[in-house]
Amino acid sequence: MNNKNYIKLIIKSKIAFFSEIKGFIILRTYGYKIWENIKNILNNILIKTKHKNVYFPLLIPKKIFFIDKNHIKNFYKECAIVTHSKFIIKNNKVILDPKSKLEEELIIRPTSESIIWYTYSKIIQSYRNLPILINQWSNIIRLEIRNKIFIRNSEFILQEGHTGHKNKIECINEIIKIKNIYKKFIKNYLCIPFITGFKTNNEKFSGAKFTFTFETIINNYKCLQLATIHYFAKNFSKVYKVKYTNKKGKIKYIWCTSWGISTRLIGAIIMIHSDKNGLILPPKIAPIHIIIIPIIYNNNKNLIYKINKIVYKIKKIFYNKNIIIKYDNNIYKKPGNKFYKYENKGIPLRIIIGKKEIKNNIIEIVRRDNFKKYYYKINNKLYNKILKIFKKIQINLYYKAKKKMKSNTLIINNYKIFKNLFKKKKCGFIIAYYKINKYTELKIKKDTNATIRCLIKKKKIGKCIYTGKITNYIAIFGKSY
Repeated sequence: MNNKNYIKLIIKSKIAFFSEIKGFIILRTYGYKIWENIKNILNNILIKTKHKNVYFPLLIPKKIFFIDKNHIKNFYKECAIVTHSKFIIKNNKVILDPKSKLEEELIIRPTSESIIWYTYSKIIQSYRNLPILINQWSNIIRLEIRNKIFIRNSEFILQEGHTGHKNKIECINEIIKIKNIYKKFIKNYLCIPFITGFKTNNEKFSGAKFTFTFETIINNYKCLQLATIHYFAKNFSKVYKVKYTNKKGKIKYIWCTSWGISTRLIGAIIMIHSDKNGLILPPKIAPIHIIIIPIIYNNNKNLIYKINKIVYKIKKIFYNKNIIIKYDNNIYKKPGNKFYKYENKGIPLRIIIGKKEIKNNIIEIVRRDNFKKYYYKINNKLYNKILKIFKKIQINLYYKAKKKMKSNTLIINNYKIFKNLFKKKKCGFIIAYYKINKYTELKIKKDTNATIRCLIKKKKIGKCIYTGKITNYIAIFGKSY
């Protein structure tokens, strides 16, 4: 899917619209409902694992944000800063009031680690205050030079978890727990395949000891980061002096993690699952699950009455079952136009009711993912049959996307071939043995414009794609936005 078709689909399916500011978008009701479903599912999972929601301020004092120089190095170029608190009108022009200049500038958060750990340094006293298991759904601003709707916005909504622990074992166990949560969530709910591994030191999150990442390929062979988990060890606690007294009365620094997903996932869903007819949504996150379309011509009132009666029966079967049904009974729109409209919106199932269906005492059901048709009678078994179809759609979307990702993943051991593949641009993931070296990494990036999406440690050894040296690491290379 090229950029033009991608934007056209987002606007046509009423997911989002551009605002007057570059990089800032308007999430329309349909698009926000997709995000809301993602949010509610993940939020419920995190609540079950004893994580609690909090909210920290959007504005961070500059002195707090700049405490950790390692943390800010990847953000300071993208930061939006508040410098004044008032406007005035002078000579019919609106200007900043010089008298309202702030004593200290305020950073509009690009991420929340600084304000969170500065705050918790005042709250934590004893081992009894640990572990800290908090989660925040927040607006983030990172002023991007290159913007792509959902994939790379200047403003986006972020789920960011932050945890603090007594020791390394607890901290690592938290990372393993979150890794498993994200794996199941991305696969089972969003139907997106991915590769996992560690970011290089050049690519990891600022201030982290290591960053664990989830990477996928979208439709134009570009790579996309879906989620990340950061292990800070004591890095943040030492900088922000987050200490606790242990059972023996000794003062210790806490061990920290952070992890997150964002509205970028909406872009991933669109790019990976869409087809020439428009959007395709996994049933588990779709705002509308079933669209009912009547086949009526010449405003046949008797037929309308009979169809309405059947629709009432269907809605009764699905009442209070967490299945959202929409009935488009607009008699002035042709059925073909309605098919086109709702296919474009990616609604998982379409139910058709007309003369033929009434005569045979059935309904026609059409799947959005492959347009396969089913004919069922309207009875209490209908709910379970629909659930089975939803399950089939989820599985089909995942394996279809996995097959596509696999076909765009190559294992290469020759650097000349490696370079030529990236020059052709039609290349997703390239897997190669790699001897970890930050200078080599930069040289490869210069040669190909490709980055190391992640590193994976292997039991077998091989020769580095660039240096020929023996290594037991493989790198996943790809081009990103």
